[in-house]
Amino acid sequence: MTTTSPLAALFGVTPAVWALLAVALSVGLLTLLIAWAKLQPLIAFVAAALAAALLLGMSVESIPKSIDKGIGDLLGSLIVIVCLGAVFGKLIADSGAAQRIASYLIGVFGSARMPVALTLTGFVAGIPLYYNVGFVLLVPLVFSLVYQSGRPAVALAIPLLCGLSIAHGFLPPHPSPTALVAQFHADMGRTLMYGLIVAVPTLIIAGPLFAMTLKRIQATPAPMFRTGLRDEAELPGVFNSFATALLPVWLLAAATAAAALPIADPALKSLVGFLANPMIVMLVALLVAVITLGVARGQKLVALMSGAQDALRDIAPILLVIAGAGALKQVLVDSGVSAQLGTQLGALPVPPLLLGWLVATLIRICLGSATVAGLTAAGIVAPVVQASGTDPALMVLAIGAGSLMCSHVNDSGFWMFKEYFGLSLKDTFRSWTLMETLVGVFGLIFVLILSALLG
Repeated sequence: MTTTSPLAALFGVTPAVWALLAVALSVGLLTLLIAWAKLQPLIAFVAAALAAALLLGMSVESIPKSIDKGIGDLLGSLIVIVCLGAVFGKLIADSGAAQRIASYLIGVFGSARMPVALTLTGFVAGIPLYYNVGFVLLVPLVFSLVYQSGRPAVALAIPLLCGLSIAHGFLPPHPSPTALVAQFHADMGRTLMYGLIVAVPTLIIAGPLFAMTLKRIQATPAPMFRTGLRDEAELPGVFNSFATALLPVWLLAAATAAAALPIADPALKSLVGFLANPMIVMLVALLVAVITLGVARGQKLVALMSGAQDALRDIAPILLVIAGAGALKQVLVDSGVSAQLGTQLGALPVPPLLLGWLVATLIRICLGSATVAGLTAAGIVAPVVQASGTDPALMVLAIGAGSLMCSHVNDSGFWMFKEYFGLSLKDTFRSWTLMETLVGVFGLIFVLILSALLG
């Protein structure tokens, strides 16, 4: 459906110009409601969707249907995957598997290569753990190492948090990249494999190499953040910890490879397609984790499920953000402006991947939230992906890189880092903000390189 707003004639502009203005005004309203009025993101998204629908001339009876459809379509394909991922990550954290991974890597690399060990710790543990959980769980480990080695806290923390951040922005089953996969109809396994290819060099540059420039920053951690590590005897084994934490990666990679095979038998092909479904992959990974990290170690199922309840409570705000983004996206589609934007943005002398990154970066700077920035940008540039033939998996990564750019005072991660390490604003910008910006810039660079190599 394509609509023409009478407001375009009222203000004496063409429908195409008015469409751009309406989208800009709607995103501006979203920014004001979240950044200034501190409104809950779901409500802000719905308000912005209503404003966009009215500005674009949609009939009043079609607006609620469009919003309902957008929320239902996006959440319907994601809610089970995201919730299973949340429970899986919580189990990895509560069982001590993440701490075991960290202590093992630090022991293998030794004190001389401690930043490398922490980089790998953040990245490996960051695959199953949501960012905030990983931050709270692993930062006490950094403080423990600081007191043992006398090394600067910030120079040790940045590699660890860089790994967590990259996993959060680039790799399914984290909520933002998973939601972007759904919006662009990308393949989950392919996105994960491309994400790993892009993540590794980005991690090396923004993690241990950048941390070498931060040794003079002095941190004064608050005493309350210096505890939280468990006794080594209580932790699961090394193989168990690594194998279970990385199980979703192995399963998604194997399923993607199997799905690409030329299978003639229809029944076998259907079975492979069933097992390659991300929901099935996450369900299998969770069941294995319950057994290997819980029941097999003598824990009762009731105790394990209490952690699941906490995980679902923690993930609820992210699901609401995803729902709101779906509402705004659907209004742009149903009003016809999505197709117009695709034509107009596609005509710009900017590569589609760079365009997606720029849009996500601008929204990230305005709103602070990486998840909101990524999902809002996806709704704007989705038609460009279809019109240009851009690989949707690469667009997921480009927008993910843009959504991590320039973290500053409107981002909760900025303040968590500042307060945990007792830093001044200047030193927080010098360390945290610059690290996130390096992730965004080099993430884009390696996405573009990968795009060129893939032809």
